[in-house]
Amino acid sequence: MRKIILTPRFQRSLRKFIKGDQRLKKQIQETLRQMEVDLSTINLSTHRLKGEFDGLRACSCGYDCRIIFSIEKYPDTNEELIILLNIGTHDDVY
Repeated sequence: MRKIILTPRFQRSLRKFIKGDQRLKKQIQETLRQMEVDLSTINLSTHRLKGEFDGLRACSCGYDCRIIFSIEKYPDTNEELIILLNIGTHDDVY
């Protein structure tokens, strides 16, 4: 299992993106649970980014919802940390 870290930027983007849409909120929560368990789940469509975002990854949490994140190792326990950086539509995050 991995640990998920929400950056302040991600939290701001999340509040703006959800805007009270409870269905979308539940969908994102489910995506985050799946990310903790298995990043390679096919419905996440996890992939590495190139260019300006080289070294980062992205996954899908619905038709037009993308999460940008990085993966780091916690030095003391070697546990994987998923650092959530941004969320929004494809055009918003890229």
